[in-house]
Amino acid sequence: KTEPVPDHQLFAGSHTLRVIMDELNDQRQQRIKKLDQLRQLGVAPYGTRFEVKDRAGQLTRLHGEKTKDVLEQEQISCTIAGRIVGLRRFGKAAFAVLQDGADRLQVYLKKDTLGEQAHQISEGLDLGDWIGVTGVLFRTKTNEFTVEVKTLTFLSKALRPLPEKWHGLTDVETRYRQRYVDLIANPQVHQIFALRSRIVSGIRAFLIERGFLEVETPMMHPIPGGAAAKPFVTHHNALGAELYLRIAPELYLKRLIVGGFPRVFEINRNFRNEGISTIHNPEFTMLEFYVSYADYHDLIVLTEELFGRLAQDILGTTTLDYQGTQINLESPWRRWSYHQSILEVNSLPPSVLTNRDEALAAAQRLGVEVSPKESLVNILNEIFEETVEPRLQQPTFITDYPIEISPLARRKDSDPSLTDRFELYIAGREIANAFSELNDPLDQRERFEAQAAKHAAGDEEAHRVDEDFLRALEYGMPPTAGEGIGIDRLVMLFTNQSSIRDVVLFPQLRPEK
Repeated sequence: KTEPVPDHQLFAGSHTLRVIMDELNDQRQQRIKKLDQLRQLGVAPYGTRFEVKDRAGQLTRLHGEKTKDVLEQEQISCTIAGRIVGLRRFGKAAFAVLQDGADRLQVYLKKDTLGEQAHQISEGLDLGDWIGVTGVLFRTKTNEFTVEVKTLTFLSKALRPLPEKWHGLTDVETRYRQRYVDLIANPQVHQIFALRSRIVSGIRAFLIERGFLEVETPMMHPIPGGAAAKPFVTHHNALGAELYLRIAPELYLKRLIVGGFPRVFEINRNFRNEGISTIHNPEFTMLEFYVSYADYHDLIVLTEELFGRLAQDILGTTTLDYQGTQINLESPWRRWSYHQSILEVNSLPPSVLTNRDEALAAAQRLGVEVSPKESLVNILNEIFEETVEPRLQQPTFITDYPIEISPLARRKDSDPSLTDRFELYIAGREIANAFSELNDPLDQRERFEAQAAKHAAGDEEAHRVDEDFLRALEYGMPPTAGEGIGIDRLVMLFTNQSSIRDVVLFPQLRPEK
């Protein structure tokens, strides 16, 4: 019997690749022959409807602890379906393992019980095939919880063999590029994405309970805005206009606040034409929400409540392990001002915050690479990102950001050079960004124009002037607080994953060779 071909070996040398492809083609041809054999038996190899009455996980939870004698006495009938991921033959009988979602259950196929035609079907089964069975629960001689099959229905023929070691595919290239194979081979991947769905549902329920309205705003914008990022560009033929895949929904959500919705939120995709890393994907999922008559202090409390609620509901605890570090989500979390964190972490004097040369010297001394031509604000921000962020393992609200890097946030009343803003850091990375919104249209115009000048000078991430948004602000926006939370990074935290690709079903990759 030909062994299954490891998919990752497809990237081997030319001779090895030719041998592997020949073996794969041989197996595929053998399976295609079995299609004809099924048709000769009067069986459709790609069947139609099958009524599933039970799930493997449910049967295991309800009856998996029952003894052999109890199962024999109760004669529990069940009907399940799934993919064959294990197959052992013994003469006129066989044991198959069916995978049903993330759960697996063994079934016993015996000629005397099945009848002649069903037995012939069972003899042609391969790993990867889909079948439906009806039978009775029992325990084997080795005490394994199993379904003794009475009727067998063939549902779908797999023409490709499962990867080698179907019970644990580890090749990263194959896992990300062929997620369907990853989901077959690694049941724990099912669990990650099931938990992701629960997190999103939990967020939605939390906000709706508090009077938020879920909305949908455009994914294609005439002017990119709401964040500092390089957009993707497309062309709309009918309109004859350049459009941009949105980098953030912020400016549209604030238009809705102007229109009279007091609390709105959106969970949807953003797109940014920038680098890819373990915490960056060109398309990612964001939650953004806005609250009228509130400020960023209110959002600090709301964020603590949201994370605590999710942790309790999903994990049953506010303490979780992330990459070997115990993260405590119990509130209150640390509040630390942006400038103070830079000074304290690096033991710098306050004068570095106002003296560009001194800041540049400090950066060089700390090993932070910055251009000698950079502004004071950018030098300090590089120092913050390189030296402070990695230390923020426990939940920390970094507050009071400079106005130069916060073009949409309200100025602090006590210090107009700073803004009423926070970023939430957990496990050394940004999870959320929030601020008291700037609702002064004249101030907003000045900041847009300053950003537009940067864009004209070559900064592709700088904001443009959005005249329609300014017009909306001139109709009056009440005091408002807004926040964005990265869903992918949040899921990474809750599922203990170190790469964003492990929590995105189909991450962006280089073109396949």
